[in-house]
Amino acid sequence: MDREVVEQKLEALRRSVRRVQEKCPPEPAALVQDADAQDIVALNLTRAVQLCVDIGAHLVAGSDTPAPDTMGGTFDALAELGCIDHELAGRLKKAVGFRNIAVHNYQAIDWQIVHAIATTRLGDFRAFAQAVVDFTRPPQENAEK
Repeated sequence: MDREVVEQKLEALRRSVRRVQEKCPPEPAALVQDADAQDIVALNLTRAVQLCVDIGAHLVAGSDTPAPDTMGGTFDALAELGCIDHELAGRLKKAVGFRNIAVHNYQAIDWQIVHAIATTRLGDFRAFAQAVVDFTRPPQENAEK
């Protein structure tokens, strides 16, 4: 595993989550009416999901675990490795579903749902980032903690 690659992707993940938090209006109706906010929020949510998948694939590739067949399977593999818990894996698999709609069928996005994701599920990305940091911490740092 290349720690520098993981750290760079984690920083990009943090930046994407911050952008969603900064640019998502407090009320769903405001997001429905604001095309610029829609673009910023959707792009950064999809980016966050993709970064989680990329980080996960990098960690899985550095293990003896077989490569998953799907993006969502990456989170199951991470749970099997003990990097994230199974509940977080399930929530991140649902985020892949959102990502697929946003990337492949942008016109069908329900902005009320996007608002709900942006205001209630950003903690999943933060939990993922913390779990990765803990999982990739060198053993001597874990002993000192």
